[in-house]
Amino acid sequence: MSKTVHMLKLSVGTDDVAGLEAWQSTKRAQTEDGFPRHITRMWPKRGDEILNGGSIFWVIKGVILCRQPILRLDEYLSADGIRRCAIVCKPGLIRVEATPKRAFQGWRYLPVADAPRDLPEGRQDEEALPPELSKALAAIGVR
Repeated sequence: MSKTVHMLKLSVGTDDVAGLEAWQSTKRAQTEDGFPRHITRMWPKRGDEILNGGSIFWVIKGVILCRQPILRLDEYLSADGIRRCAIVCKPGLIRVEATPKRAFQGWRYLPVADAPRDLPEGRQDEEALPPELSKALAAIGVR
């Protein structure tokens, strides 16, 4: 039985959680069956662990703010004929405790023990704090 591992990904060009939701609602960001997807050059070597309950945690403006359970990894052939990986996610973003994260390229594996906790049910629909404020509060241990 494989363990579970999450993925960590920067949401480049996104200002807030609402912006990521808006992008994922476009046809360009969806599979043919309507699920949100993120296309990446590299195929995860730890795919079995990701598909064993893993989520993609989204970093927005230097702060991990939300996650999405990963449903499957689809092969995607780009217009230039290069095989890529489409990370297909469950629709909807789950807000998590704001956690600062420095910039990086591509995606990273995120051990379950290091993943930010989900915000409680009553706080899922709260408007997100500005990223700079979230980062400052997280840095001093207030989340």
